[in-house]
Amino acid sequence: MAIQELTPAQARQRQQQGVRLIDVRDAHERLTGMAEGADGIDRAVLEAAPLAHVPDLQAPLLLICQSGRRSLQAAETLAALGYTDIVSVAGGTSAWQAEGLPTVLPDGDVDLDFHERYSRHLKLPEIGLAGQQRLAEATVLVIGAGGLGSPAAYYLAAAGVGTLRIADDDVVDRSNLQRQILHAEDRIGQPKVQSAATTLGALNPRTRIEAVAERVTSDNVDRLLDGVDLVLDGADNFPVRYLLNDACVLHGVVLVYGAVHRFDGQVSVFDAGRRRGECPCYRCLFPEPPPAEAAPNCSEVGVLGVLPGVIGLLQATEALKLLLGIGVPLAGRLLQFDALRMQFRETRLAPDPDCPVCAPGRAFPGYIDYAAFCAG
Repeated sequence: MAIQELTPAQARQRQQQGVRLIDVRDAHERLTGMAEGADGIDRAVLEAAPLAHVPDLQAPLLLICQSGRRSLQAAETLAALGYTDIVSVAGGTSAWQAEGLPTVLPDGDVDLDFHERYSRHLKLPEIGLAGQQRLAEATVLVIGAGGLGSPAAYYLAAAGVGTLRIADDDVVDRSNLQRQILHAEDRIGQPKVQSAATTLGALNPRTRIEAVAERVTSDNVDRLLDGVDLVLDGADNFPVRYLLNDACVLHGVVLVYGAVHRFDGQVSVFDAGRRRGECPCYRCLFPEPPPAEAAPNCSEVGVLGVLPGVIGLLQATEALKLLLGIGVPLAGRLLQFDALRMQFRETRLAPDPDCPVCAPGRAFPGYIDYAAFCAG
């Protein structure tokens, strides 16, 4: 049975004659405006139990969606189930509004910016309205507004994370601009956290930026972790990485780790603070720091400009998965990336039963002199 399609004006005329109009878009889409007089029933709900919503198979029925495609598909499904008088509105709600036909908003206040800004997330069943609201309520601590922190923070803000607490005591230098995308030429000399707040605020004013112009130390790490749901490690030195690991284990906060070196990078998730004996921590992977000559920083040996972007985006991806509770995080796995060969390699990680920080039943040993530990 071929489904008839009507223009919005024709559909409006039939609606005024008493024909029922059903908007089959998802609930979050209908919050941005519906054809006046339409009933809202998700397409999946309507197709799963049509008789519960339209008990008369011979009753005339109009279906509308956003562009006309889903309503046509829903009409075909209902026709196959025995419904005899179904029409789809060509062009959907977009055409209805373009023709100036009356639309209404649901009762109550509607945050149009929220639904327009995150519409692509809201369409994903794995995220939807509830998941997007979880992101809006989340607080992420980003350590470093440099090579890794820049792309990670940029995409976390774009995704709608409610609060980003960014800690970095450095200022913008011209050499940063090759890879640190939060900064710009006219901000050279500015604190990086100030530059980051400017960029992220322009991208998404809904995200609150807490700019902390401080170096992470044993004296302030507990304060920085207060109230956060997740820590994203964009540090460029080993003392801070060990400090972050120990603090996250102590406070039961998941740590999304990333590191880059020349043309190579790696990412993992350390969740030993919440899952002792099940997931490793950073110390399980690196019980002792490598000698300084084996791990020079980017200023000494250089780094491919796009590499921190790749690793930072992988970190942001893991962070969003963890905040949303979807997918399989990299806990217990180290993902290594070789940019020159464009190859990924995964290594399984096991918790160290003798780890001095995360071993089950072991009391927290306290913060140490991390600079001396790494120098030694």
